[in-house]
Amino acid sequence: MAAVTATRRVIIDRALCLPADWAADEERREAAGVPEEITFATKPQQALAVTADALAAGMKASWFAGDEVYCGRELRKSIRALGLGYAVGAASTHQVTDGAGRRREARKMINKVRAGQWTRRRTGHGTKGAREYDWAWVDVRPDDAPDGNGNGNAGTSVLVARRHRYTGEVSYFRCWTPGDVALGTRAEVLCRRWRIEETFQLAKGFTGLDQGQVTCWNSWMRWSLFSLIAAAVLSLTAAAVHDAAQEQPGLVC
Repeated sequence: MAAVTATRRVIIDRALCLPADWAADEERREAAGVPEEITFATKPQQALAVTADALAAGMKASWFAGDEVYCGRELRKSIRALGLGYAVGAASTHQVTDGAGRRREARKMINKVRAGQWTRRRTGHGTKGAREYDWAWVDVRPDDAPDGNGNGNAGTSVLVARRHRYTGEVSYFRCWTPGDVALGTRAEVLCRRWRIEETFQLAKGFTGLDQGQVTCWNSWMRWSLFSLIAAAVLSLTAAAVHDAAQEQPGLVC
């Protein structure tokens, strides 16, 4: 799990995904020293657990962002229960409900958007220059009100589409916020997914996050912890250097 802001990005937690058959193999678990309380969990279940732990530890956050794996209704409901908005990827076939109560696939819902309703926004800079995409959104009915929430329609639930300006390829996202949020804010949150991915890639490339050849639980915990600490030091140092450079006056003649 990574925490990302406009100027900072750092991995703050990790979880080892044990396959179901591996987790159920008592002899293998004993040989590897896997604790009794560690059981099989899906990626969404692990994501919810580390998010809840981070918030309980005092981390301040407003959004949960993830790819299509994290679009399940149960996870979205749990994220809302934690008081967070979410912006998660959705398949083109993901089912949403429009204002009239009709169920439609995401791609068919976005087909209703007229040409003039797409908005082009710059979303950052890549190796080939500025990244610009066309964006559109439609209101949808929320289907993930937390248990005990009598007002299931509270907040703003939308389906967002991002279209590549050259290839026309469209990506879909399911978003919910406690209040009304501008498209630009949603687009910024969705684009920070790239920074999350970059953060993991940097940790793998520079601190060996994925290179630990370990065979037991304690070894993995130690290796991954040292790797994440090193990655955090590099990330925060780079951010501090950038901030210092921004504060320096330009050349005066």
